[in-house]
Amino acid sequence: MKICVFGTGSVGETLGTKLLELGHEVKMGSRTASNEKALAWVKKSGPQASTGAFAEAAKFGELVINATLGAGTIEAFKMAGAEHTAGKVIIDLSNPLDFSKGMPPSLFLSNTDSLGEALQREFPRARVVKALNTMWCGLMVNPRLLPESHHTFMAGNDAAAKETVKGLLQSFGWKPEEIVDVGDITAARATESVLPIWLRLYGTMKTGAFNFKIVR
Repeated sequence: MKICVFGTGSVGETLGTKLLELGHEVKMGSRTASNEKALAWVKKSGPQASTGAFAEAAKFGELVINATLGAGTIEAFKMAGAEHTAGKVIIDLSNPLDFSKGMPPSLFLSNTDSLGEALQREFPRARVVKALNTMWCGLMVNPRLLPESHHTFMAGNDAAAKETVKGLLQSFGWKPEEIVDVGDITAARATESVLPIWLRLYGTMKTGAFNFKIVR
């Protein structure tokens, strides 16, 4: 599959590298086609990797992964152009983190709205699925790093889009029973609200190699 990854940070690079390992073609999108981080990733990643501005990357991808900072998400997709994401599945990994008052960050959208909803509202022809936003990127692509079973969540309005995302997550190593569908895109309010406790735990444990498990 041709997959576009928005974002040149550690999350985008981790996802892009894993997708290449699985045999996908990956184009990393950023503000400019000359982004140094993206070019460095392409250089070390081989012929199936490429980079381009957001619009070029979105046009290339059959599926789009959003790994941008939450504050820049809507702008990035506006730069990409609604026509290049229409009908496509967007896996939204980002969180509405507000660093303006220092650490730990707060959420600039919460309770009655979410970044996932804002993205779906702004681009109604896209099929947004909130997923993988409640953990460190190393676990996103390799859940078996932890010795026990644990859980990941997804939210979205389109059942077929969620099935596509579930299939991709299983290719990363997630077991079907570990992928919890929590409902439509409004459920992103809940999954994004996991971030304050996640950040506190990260600060306490000094590692991102942990996750949440539902016990019933």
